[in-house]
Amino acid sequence: MILRKAAIIDMGTNTFHLLLVELSADNFTTLYKEKIAVKIGQGGINRNLITEDAKKRAFHTLGHFKNLIDGESITEIFAFATSAVRNADNGQDFVAEIKNRFNITVHVIDGVQEAHLIYEGIKFSGSLDEETHLMMDIGGGSVEFIIGNNQKAFWKQSFEIGGQRLLDLFHYHDPIISEEITNLNLHLENKLSELISAIKTYQPTKLVGASGTFDTLSDMYYETIHRQKGKAEQSFILPRDGFETLAEQLLTLNKAERLKIPGMIPMRVDMIVVASCLIKYILNFVPVDSLICSSYALKEGAISQLLSNSILIAASEIE
Repeated sequence: MILRKAAIIDMGTNTFHLLLVELSADNFTTLYKEKIAVKIGQGGINRNLITEDAKKRAFHTLGHFKNLIDGESITEIFAFATSAVRNADNGQDFVAEIKNRFNITVHVIDGVQEAHLIYEGIKFSGSLDEETHLMMDIGGGSVEFIIGNNQKAFWKQSFEIGGQRLLDLFHYHDPIISEEITNLNLHLENKLSELISAIKTYQPTKLVGASGTFDTLSDMYYETIHRQKGKAEQSFILPRDGFETLAEQLLTLNKAERLKIPGMIPMRVDMIVVASCLIKYILNFVPVDSLICSSYALKEGAISQLLSNSILIAASEIE
């Protein structure tokens, strides 16, 4: 059987991900994966701008990724850009320069497409069953919410309230102060009325967090119970009281102290405070005893779509 190779590049607002895979009939083998904190939203996201420094970091990382892709002789490259690029006034120029420099066509996806790929990734991870779940993926620029089960998504939407945006707007003191948390919660109340209405309509009974912040929170929790995550597992349980204990700790420590928490990684240490505030806010509306943490998100959703030949963009479009 001839196996296909493919490269997925997820150009997130905070983190760029590379995933090199070999595709079989219904699954994939990871050849290589890497994530780099490029932070293309830093300094410009709330001005709808990708700064020159952010571009330099992005080009450096994409050049590194392209060398790895070429080293595996991979020609099927699926590159996605999300909130920071789709909202930037210079986003299309940025994408054109990537094409010119690296011959990589970046597909700038809208919020609904992003939410769809995240749903497919979470479903692929085995985190869902027949009950109704609220799923969330906290990016640097946007947060995607999906309500559905292991059969279909009933509702999905993207909100421009990602970690870099919240960090720039509300987290001025370190540790964060109560006034900033209050203002952040008022902002969420203002921005998330459609989500709260959807929660009341569909009444999800489970909460799933995808990748990123949830990976780090579950890593930190596993450290507290002296357990290691299974390498073959893609779904992990974080008890609500375990999350709440971690969140209270994160809200009272400064950056240097947060970095010392076992399981913390430097690329999450800044945004994890406002991200935890967001999760705490959402838990007011979803009566769960535990959070399900899916290590699969957008890039695995893209692979799921590749395997079913229903990827958002056909390979012929990537030239």
